[in-house]
Amino acid sequence: MPTATFQERRGQLETYFDRTAAEAWSRLTSDAPLGRVRATVRAGRDRMRRRLLDWLPADLSGKRLLDAGCGTGALAVEAARRGAEVLAVDLSPTLIALAQERATADLGPGSVAFRVGDLTDPAFGRFDYAVAMDSLIHYRPRDAVRALARLSARSEEAVLITFAPRTAALTLMHAAGRLFPRGDRSPAIEPIREKSVRRLVAAEEALASWQPARTERIDCGFYISQALELRRT
Repeated sequence: MPTATFQERRGQLETYFDRTAAEAWSRLTSDAPLGRVRATVRAGRDRMRRRLLDWLPADLSGKRLLDAGCGTGALAVEAARRGAEVLAVDLSPTLIALAQERATADLGPGSVAFRVGDLTDPAFGRFDYAVAMDSLIHYRPRDAVRALARLSARSEEAVLITFAPRTAALTLMHAAGRLFPRGDRSPAIEPIREKSVRRLVAAEEALASWQPARTERIDCGFYISQALELRRT
């Protein structure tokens, strides 16, 4: 079961992405012109999405994939074009509606079903792969790893996640963010060192049959995130 702190932060994220930041998120994930700071975030997110897709098979025919925290659906659409049956889940009804609108283009041999909900909900069934790109970075590390355990319990082959690595640059940006008016702030991210992530994963009993594999950091201006692959042993 999700902890109280997980549920509290989930509520904050739902409010932020569905109301406060919906328009900004729409622009960030489109081709609309951006200022210098947000342009680096867009470029970094594009690089991270390509990296996660690189870690998935080129042919996903017959595979079921969970895009956990899908946002506006770019990764889900690309996975469908490789043949996957994708379930794309997000807390925000506004972002899901935008994702559905943008997914009208040819999806190739695959399919995408968009759903509003909690990415850890077992009612969504089982998957061959689960991807959580930047959707756990706002949770406390222990809560994020427990959410990862719940995702892994429903995954057969691999789970790909990203986390916010604890770096001097990210710590500085995090501190600077506190200077913005409260209404303009996004929910705080929770930076963590890679060795701490690995220690928490190793200590989580529900992840005993999973091992960290590939990892890569994307550092692009104001976007700093690290990908980690877990594979079933």
